[in-house]
Amino acid sequence: MLSRLKRDLTMAEAARAPGGARLDLLMIADMVERGAKVLDVGCGDGELLRLLAERRDVDGRGIELSREGVNEGVAKGLAVIQGDADTDLADYPDDAFDYVILSQTLQATRQPRVVLEHMLRIGRHAVVSFPNFGHWKIRLQVGLGGHMPRTDNLPYDWWDSPNIHFCTIKDFRQLCMVSGAKMERAVALNAWGTPLRLNAPWWFWNLFGEQAVFLLSRGR
Repeated sequence: MLSRLKRDLTMAEAARAPGGARLDLLMIADMVERGAKVLDVGCGDGELLRLLAERRDVDGRGIELSREGVNEGVAKGLAVIQGDADTDLADYPDDAFDYVILSQTLQATRQPRVVLEHMLRIGRHAVVSFPNFGHWKIRLQVGLGGHMPRTDNLPYDWWDSPNIHFCTIKDFRQLCMVSGAKMERAVALNAWGTPLRLNAPWWFWNLFGEQAVFLLSRGR
């Protein structure tokens, strides 16, 4: 299911740079230190892992739920194994990685808080990106249309969606607080993949950001 989520997100005309890379993945790569040891959770076909290897020279590993995604990643020469974010992160030791990444997958996990807490236990930093359910277009579809929304980042009918825990940017900030996560950096992206202005208030991000990327570390 998570692999299908990644594939359909890519097909949904996600904003891309001239070189072909998704702009949200470039934003994630910019948050990762060169040469770091990285675990990409729900890595799909390995697009982010390959980008990180090319641009940041990381020592990358990936876990992916679907056999199809694992096969695609391995075919690209990537170190990908089959695994489930909701159950298998508990098997990783503390401080095994510098960064643990969850890209466009949080909303499809059964226990988002548990997954985030394991990420912060396994890695010195966690990077999480997700579609913002508080965006004005989504509010408009629910408020005036009276139906569950469909957007480029959420391209499913409600009965056929892998997304089970929608959240807004405001909701995710609350999750960070209850999980003891420190927000090192945060970026909200509009429909074209352009970051919203950094000094904008959180309510502005929550209303106009189609997706968000957070760099987290363990709180004191």
